[in-house]
Amino acid sequence: MKLLSYNLNGIRAALNKDLHSWLKSANPDVLCLQELKASPEQFDTAQFEDLGYHCFWFPAEKKGYSGVAVLSKEKPKSVKYGCGNAQYDSEGRVLQADFQNFSAISIYVPSATNIDRLSFKMEFCEYFLNYIKDREKEFPNLIISGDFNICHEAIDINDPVRNAKVSGFLPEEREWLSRFFEQCHLVDSLRVFNDQPFQYSWWTYRVKTARPNNKGWRIDYNLVTQPLKTDLERAYILSQAMHSDHAPVGIEMKSQV
Repeated sequence: MKLLSYNLNGIRAALNKDLHSWLKSANPDVLCLQELKASPEQFDTAQFEDLGYHCFWFPAEKKGYSGVAVLSKEKPKSVKYGCGNAQYDSEGRVLQADFQNFSAISIYVPSATNIDRLSFKMEFCEYFLNYIKDREKEFPNLIISGDFNICHEAIDINDPVRNAKVSGFLPEEREWLSRFFEQCHLVDSLRVFNDQPFQYSWWTYRVKTARPNNKGWRIDYNLVTQPLKTDLERAYILSQAMHSDHAPVGIEMKSQV
C-alpha cells in the first residue's frame, strides 16, 4: 500500500503544472492533499476520478485558502469531515478516511505570521493532540499525513541557529510536536529509514535559490501509530516533484487498504 501526502499550495496552480500526469505515474493507493486553495467547483475533479480515485474534498469557507482532501483507489468505509471545532473546521484543516485496516487523516496545521496567529496555531495544536488521543480509542491504526508547519529537530531544517526564533522552529512548537509523538504513540516514518540530514520537504519561494541549493525545511510528515510501525516498508520524500513549494512525502506499507 502506497500513501502520498502533498501540500499543493493551490490545486489549480498544481494542475497547470501537469499534476494529473504526475499522479498517474506515481499511482498511490491513497493521496492526502493540503492547501487546496479552491473548492471542487473551481477545478475539474473528474480528472482524478478518471484515474480511479474516490475523492473527498474539504475546502475552507474562505476563498483561496487552506483546505484538505483524501483521494483513494479503494472506497473508504466512512469519511469524517473536520475535527468537531467550528473555528478550525471553517478553515478546512482535518479530514479522516477509514479503511478496513487503518484510517488516514489529512492535516494542515496553521502557519503563524504574527503573535496572534501563533497563539491560534498553538491552540489548534493542543486541540488536535487531544482530538487524536480520542480518535485512537476507536481507530488504533492511524496514519496522520500532512503539513505540520513545524520542524521537529535541528536535523530537519537548514540553518537551525538563524531560524531558532522563526515560527516553524520555535521551542514551543518543537516541544508540542515531541509531546504529540509521545502522547499519541506516533512514529515519524521517514526517520525509521533515514537518519541523514538535508531531508527537506519545503523550500521558500521568496528565495529563488532555496530549492536548487536545498536550503529547506522538513515540515511535512507521515506519522503512524505504533501498531502500524512493523508494517512500514519504505518512507521517502519525492523532491523532484515540482508542482508546489512543497514536495510529496510517501510511505509504503505491508497493510492493504
